[in-house]
Amino acid sequence: MAALAHQSVMHDLLQIGTFPAPAQAMIDSEFRCHTLEQIEMDATLRNSVRGIVTRGNYAVPRSVIERLPRLGVIASMGVGYDLIDLAAARDHDVLVSNTPDVLNDAVAELCIGLLLSLLRRLPAADRHVRSGGWKESVFPLATTLAGKRVGIVGLGRIGKDIARRLEPFGVSISYHGRSDQHLHWPWQPDLLALARESDVLIVIAPGGEPTRGLVDAAVLDALGPRGFLVNVARGSVVDEAALLAALEGRCIAGAALDVFENEPAVDERFFALENVVLSPHIGSATHETRAAMARLTLDNLHRFFGDGTVLTPVHPA
Repeated sequence: MAALAHQSVMHDLLQIGTFPAPAQAMIDSEFRCHTLEQIEMDATLRNSVRGIVTRGNYAVPRSVIERLPRLGVIASMGVGYDLIDLAAARDHDVLVSNTPDVLNDAVAELCIGLLLSLLRRLPAADRHVRSGGWKESVFPLATTLAGKRVGIVGLGRIGKDIARRLEPFGVSISYHGRSDQHLHWPWQPDLLALARESDVLIVIAPGGEPTRGLVDAAVLDALGPRGFLVNVARGSVVDEAALLAALEGRCIAGAALDVFENEPAVDERFFALENVVLSPHIGSATHETRAAMARLTLDNLHRFFGDGTVLTPVHPA
């Protein structure tokens, strides 16, 4: 997305969280950013800040929103907004924007990569070669993706992109969500039934209280000892204690996880498991994607300061 034309004036923002260096450089070239500590110490600054810039993995609570009397916009670099207090924003007429679509490709790519790494045991295969183990023994057989039954939990923009990328592997696809979207992939209204019918369960549902613990012990039990789980959504969507118990007891075959309940403080029990592939929440972490996300975040802010609207407003269900 091309940068929007904007005025030469640099507006003051509250920045919550850290950004990759290139994104931070873009922000600093177009806005003056301040920390919570700086704003707390300066009443004049606190009264002048009209915008917050943040990322999807940082919280923006009601207490912060109510501390800024002239706040009008919260621009989040990310697709998830479950950590922003949307009720407080609505109560105070604060617009919230995110960065949909520009990260779809990257997240879908990572999902397929994690799935293949899990089924074909690619991290273990890499270690087998590096350790010299190949000279001593043949690497064990793994599992093919071809012909598998894949269930997708949450078929939004990214879920659809994942499904389209899976089709060339010759898999069958079905999905669970709030409603039947009347697609050529069948809708399964019962999550337990979807899990029972699937060899692979991919989680890409939004985070937040409505989906907290959605994939619980019952769902994992339905997935069964030959089933695999992939989570590229939010750590909160999967009951992590139930998942660890299922992995340790071999109640499911394995899991590939890009997100965790208390990230980055990942439960160390995962580290001892051989039937997991772990990545540090890098779904959108490519140079190209993060640049596009940063640009859209800033364009949302410039649009707000120009006419009081944003390009990609959040409209929670």
